[in-house]
Amino acid sequence: MALFVSEPKAPDPIIRSLFPNATSLSDKSGELKVRRISQGEQLLGYVFETNDIAPLPAYSGEPVNVLVAIDPQGQYLGARVLEHHEPIILAGIPEFKLDQFASQYQGLSVSDNIKIGKGGREDQKAIDGLSGATVTVMVMNVAITKAASKVAQSLGILAAADSAVAPKAAVNLEFFEAADWLTLTGNGAIRRLLLSEGTVDDAFIGTEAESVEKPAADERDHVFAELYYALADVPTIGRNLLGDSEYQYLMEQLQPGEHYLLVLGNGYSFKGSGYVRGGIFDRIQLHQGDTATAFRDLDHSRITDLYLPGTPHFSEMSVFRIGANVDFDPGSHWELELLVRRQIGAIDSTFASFKGGYELPESYLNRPVQAVAEPELSLTDEIWQDKRLEVYALVGLMLVLLGILFFQDLLVKHPTFLHRLRRGFLLVTVIFVGWVWGGQLSVVNVFTFLGALASEFHWELFLMDPVIFILWCGAAVTVLLWGRAVYCGWLCPFGALQELVNSFGRYIKLPQLELPYSVHERLWAIKYLILLGLFGLSLDSLALAEQFAEVEPFKTTFLLKFDREWPFVAWAVFLILISLFNRKTFCRYLCPLGAALSVGNGVRLFSWLKRRPECGDPCKTCAKECEIQAIAPDGVINMRECHYCLDCQMTYFNAEKCPPLKKLAYKQAKYKEAPIEARVVTD
Repeated sequence: MALFVSEPKAPDPIIRSLFPNATSLSDKSGELKVRRISQGEQLLGYVFETNDIAPLPAYSGEPVNVLVAIDPQGQYLGARVLEHHEPIILAGIPEFKLDQFASQYQGLSVSDNIKIGKGGREDQKAIDGLSGATVTVMVMNVAITKAASKVAQSLGILAAADSAVAPKAAVNLEFFEAADWLTLTGNGAIRRLLLSEGTVDDAFIGTEAESVEKPAADERDHVFAELYYALADVPTIGRNLLGDSEYQYLMEQLQPGEHYLLVLGNGYSFKGSGYVRGGIFDRIQLHQGDTATAFRDLDHSRITDLYLPGTPHFSEMSVFRIGANVDFDPGSHWELELLVRRQIGAIDSTFASFKGGYELPESYLNRPVQAVAEPELSLTDEIWQDKRLEVYALVGLMLVLLGILFFQDLLVKHPTFLHRLRRGFLLVTVIFVGWVWGGQLSVVNVFTFLGALASEFHWELFLMDPVIFILWCGAAVTVLLWGRAVYCGWLCPFGALQELVNSFGRYIKLPQLELPYSVHERLWAIKYLILLGLFGLSLDSLALAEQFAEVEPFKTTFLLKFDREWPFVAWAVFLILISLFNRKTFCRYLCPLGAALSVGNGVRLFSWLKRRPECGDPCKTCAKECEIQAIAPDGVINMRECHYCLDCQMTYFNAEKCPPLKKLAYKQAKYKEAPIEARVVTD
């Protein structure tokens, strides 16, 4: 179920804008539902919709339907979005920017390998993406190019793609072994096509020549035609049959890419008389794949004798040159066709076709290694491959955070180093995770997940944004182990931005607004009420809940980088500026995502923040120093509100700052100054 639904656009006005001279727009036809656009009798191009051919789900879980126009040569004439359900576009990015993206296809070809963004392979054509909607335009690109390729192949503009490209084999001219007639016919080097009178007669049944030249009943088993055929340029075949001198003479006439077809026959003449009248041998043809090759008198050489012992007698013996223009592959299957003609009038005749197959033994070939075409990546694989640097960097960043958590008891004993490390980490979170990678989680992601669970769940929907997926995995793990605190305190870009802004405000000595704990404690409830309200709205309308989720300034700040309508920008700027005077105001009181993450706090496995019996009574140092007021006056840390900054742990281990430690140090020092004297008691 999509969060937003755009009004679909009528295709005909768009088609007429792309083809202003068109006089005829056909209806959708064929399996791919392609429309032909014409001006009178002249074909101007073709139009199709991606949803009819390649309906790929985008970020919303629904496909983006794009109308694509190509000319008869396969050049893109234009692309226009007819309908989409993408929330980031409907509630943030102006739709004209989506049209600007689609207009980049104009002038490219359906044969081009089109990629979003720079840095692809040399054989790829790069077009600009759309900031804030990277996943959407990548899905659009795959849908457009896949649909265009299918249409172009169905129309014959593009050849059907093969999964593997097999290079042509070559005759091994260095290999020769002496062989007799029985050996060469036995291993398939020389093939036989044998036709009886009855076989040929049966082929004409149902034709006008059925009663012409009909054999007698006792003649049906007689031989009508017997052909032996082979490739004479193969040394083991040609030298054994023709002799070394004749073979050498023929090979000297052969040009690169050419081959010799040897045909030996008895009975029905494979030559006929056509080559005498018109120079064409009209009774035999060579077939390989979709190519049929006829031979002319210039291609023919007559063989006078065979030198191989045991060879039968033949009435006709010929060699035909297969020209380089035929692109013949000696390593692939081919067939020799014999056409048998029966005359049915003074000038009319009917033909029957008989074919014999041929495959040259592998030992006579040099076959290069077959080049296997690169398998086509799925959209998800392509996105992860393009984002691999971001993935590695983000995983590395999370491993650094994991190290900080595991060694926190050691690090907190070095507060200056830990403060600098934390500020550096937060800067990376804001700049790279937030602004560069667009990795800001949102309560919208929660609604998307719930919507997927309520309908058909597909992992591909969540895997299409690697950075968001990894952050959600990280958030899920840290919530389970340590609660909401780790994500909100270290990995949330907007939270990090607020903290850095507040640190700057404190550095320049701006006054800080700290609310009484009783007021602060009640303001916590606002974010939970916002979450409940949004959840209630989502039960009735996900689209409406999505609109009210704009209380989060994340999209404005990081995805759109403040490039949107002024009320959204004003709200985001207000929340950032207020952080100069109050630490992480939005996180503490308004963030529905933080509220959603804190729901799982009750199942956290670890409590690594240390406390002493004196914490809260009488000591209140940590409670006063906690800048987001997550420590109650009684000294208990509220892990639903804690952001795991570790400031309280720095105090806990600081003997010069923690009152219980100072008291203990005082007692130890006093004991050393006045040790207890030992007394000996005697009776």
